Amino acid sequence: MAACTAARMFAYNATLCACEPGYYLNGSGGGCAAMPGGGWGDWQVGAVGAPRNQSLYFLEPVLSHYAVRRLTQSQAVLLEAALAALLAWLAFCAAARVAGRDPRGEKRLFRARFWISRLDCIFDNSHWAEDQQVLKKRKTELGGTCSVASLILFIGLVTVLLYQAIKRRSIEVHRVKPANAPDLLSFVNNLEFHITTISGMSCAQAIAPSTIAMGTPGSMDFRVVPLPTLFTYNCTNTSQGPSISLKCNGCRVPPRDHFVSWQFVDLPGQPAAAVGFQFNLTAKQHGDSKHVSFVSGTIDSDGYADDGKLKTFRGRDSNVLKVQLFPQIYNNLGNLRLFQPLVQDFTQGSVFLDVGSLNASLQNPSDGVVNTTLYISYLSDYIVEISSETVLGPVSVLASIGGLYAFSVAICLCIMAQCEARIKKLHYEDTRMIKILSKRRARRNWDKVRKFVMYTWGPSNLDPTDRSGKQPEGSVMDSLHRPFHKRREPIRQTTSNV
Repeated sequence: MAACTAARMFAYNATLCACEPGYYLNGSGGGCAAMPGGGWGDWQVGAVGAPRNQSLYFLEPVLSHYAVRRLTQSQAVLLEAALAALLAWLAFCAAARVAGRDPRGEKRLFRARFWISRLDCIFDNSHWAEDQQVLKKRKTELGGTCSVASLILFIGLVTVLLYQAIKRRSIEVHRVKPANAPDLLSFVNNLEFHITTISGMSCAQAIAPSTIAMGTPGSMDFRVVPLPTLFTYNCTNTSQGPSISLKCNGCRVPPRDHFVSWQFVDLPGQPAAAVGFQFNLTAKQHGDSKHVSFVSGTIDSDGYADDGKLKTFRGRDSNVLKVQLFPQIYNNLGNLRLFQPLVQDFTQGSVFLDVGSLNASLQNPSDGVVNTTLYISYLSDYIVEISSETVLGPVSVLASIGGLYAFSVAICLCIMAQCEARIKKLHYEDTRMIKILSKRRARRNWDKVRKFVMYTWGPSNLDPTDRSGKQPEGSVMDSLHRPFHKRREPIRQTTSNV
C-alpha cells in the first residue's frame, strides 16, 4: 500500500498516489499544490511599445491598484498642492484677523493684517461704496486675502493646464474601416502561442500534433494540412507543467480559421490530469522587434462555472481555447501593422469534481488522456487604424489660460462682494486701519519729542504748573549755563593784615 499521507492526496491502484480535484502533484515538493494565480484576475492584454500602455486587467476586485494610481497621478498631486496652499493662506488670514485685533496697533499680527491689505492689487477698485459715490481705489484686508487667493487658484489651475498640454497634447484615435484583400495581405506578423498545462505531467506524455485543420468542419473549404507548413512545434518542461509552443514566422491573415489539437496520455506512474491552463500569446511585425501585442493569463478549472467547485481535467472531451486575432494599423508608428491576440472563449472538456469519480477514472485506461485544442479565429472583416491627433494648440492654451484667470477672479470677487454687502464692519475697514496706524505713528513721534525735551530742558518744562523759568539741575541747558556764569564772577583779592 502506498504511503499517500500528504495533504490533498489519495491512493489509487493500491500502489500509486494522486491529488484531489483542483490540485496537481508537484514533482519538486512531492506534495499536492493548488493552481497558481487567481483565475481571471491575472489576465493582461495590451501592446508594448505603442504610444501609451494599453494594459487592461479583467475582473479585478473592486479596490484595485488603478484606484490608487489615479490618486497619485501628477495632475491630482498638482491640484492637491494648490488646494493645500489656498487653505493655508485662508487659515493664516483668519488667524491674523482674530488674534490681531489691537486698537493701539502694537501687535505684530496687526501689522501683518496691514501688509495683507497692501496686497490688494486685483480688487482695489471693486470694493463696496455707498449710493451715488464715486468708486476709488481702496486697499482692504479682505481684498488682499481674496487677491492672493485668486492668484493661488489661478496658478494651480494653470499648472495643471500646462501639465495636460505637455503630457497629453495628443490623443489616440481609433477608427474602424472595412477590410480589403490588399490591406489584409499587408499584415505579416511573427506569431507565438505558449500554452502551459498546469499539472504534474511532462513532455514525455505529450503527443505532438502533426496536422492543422483550416476552415469550418463539414464545409467545402475545410482543409487539413501538415503542421510544419504553418507552425513550428516545441514542448518544454516547466515547474508548473509542460508548455506547448507554436510559432509562425511571417504569417499572413488566412481566409479561414485554424484548429490545432494535441494531447497528453497516461504513462506508468504518471497519470494524465491537469487543473488549468496558462497562456501567453504574442504578435510582432515581421522584421520589427520593438513593438509587440500580447495577451496572457490563467484559466482555472472553475472559470466558466458558478458552482465554485475545484475540478481536474481528464478524459476524451477536448478543452478548447478560442483565440481571436484582430488586425490593427498604427499610423503614428510608421504604419506599423500588428495582430492583437484576444482570448475570447474557453470550453471545458471532461472534468471530475470528487475523489471517487477521479479515482475510478485513474483506473480506467480509456480516460487516460487530456485533449487540448487551440482554435485560432481571424477577425478580418474590419481593420482598426490608430493615429494620434493634437488636441491642445497655442491658441487654445492661451484661451484656456484667460478663461482660468476670469474664473479665479470671478469666484473671489463674488465672495468678497457678498461679504462686504452683508457685513457692515467691512465697509470702512481700510479707513479704520489707517486711522489706527496714523495714531500709532503720531504717538511714536510725540514720544520722541517728549524724550528730546526731557533730555534738553528737563522734565519740569513739561509740567505746566512750573512757572519759575529756572533751568533744572542736571539738564543740558543747565550744564551749558553753568560754565558761562563762572567766567563772569569777579575775582576777589585777599588782603593780609601784616
